Amino acid sequence: MGEFEKNESLERDEIFSKAVRAGKRTYFFDVKATRKNDYYLTITERKRRYEQDGSFQVEKHKIFLYKEDFEKFAEGLNEVVDFIKSNKGFESDQEINNVESFSEVHFEDLEE
Repeated sequence: MGEFEKNESLERDEIFSKAVRAGKRTYFFDVKATRKNDYYLTITERKRRYEQDGSFQVEKHKIFLYKEDFEKFAEGLNEVVDFIKSNKGFESDQEINNVESFSEVHFEDLEE
């Protein structure tokens, strides 16, 4: 595959991205396209794990969510979040502020 073909493929695959910084973790929501131009979602959790010597390792976990599963996934997620909120609520005002006020994230700040 030539260089032009690789770049064209990358541009076609990456449709939309949203990064959410939440405490020590960053979540990436990326809409991508298949070769047949069908969309799917990847959700990536990235966090730094610090070692005792001060160095760190970046851990990433990724799930792929296809459009035929969107509704069931959203229903399940909403049900679980509602359950937690109604049974545990938030421990403090600080937790509420952390959930409700996400900071602006610039992708160049997140490069490893």
